[in-house]
Amino acid sequence: MYIHIGGEYVVSDRLIIGVFDLNSVYSYQTDMKRFMSGEEKSGRMEYIGTEIPQSLIVTMERSYVSPLSAHTLLQRMSGNGSLLTRAQQQPM
Repeated sequence: MYIHIGGEYVVSDRLIIGVFDLNSVYSYQTDMKRFMSGEEKSGRMEYIGTEIPQSLIVTMERSYVSPLSAHTLLQRMSGNGSLLTRAQQQPM
């Protein structure tokens, strides 16, 4: 399934590694700052729109800074069931 992550951007839910709430990232969390800086330096960071960033979507190919909240994105990803239920149903 494809998930609308803001603006004109959609990504496959199979490529999404993680969705992070940027309002919960604090200045002392150096790992997140280092990761985002590395993504930006490598040209893999994509900013969606000019609104205040709310979430970071990390995919296998790129990272996206979105004005949509992490909560909204996770609801879109979960569809009718919970993410945990979907993950448990997929064979390994």
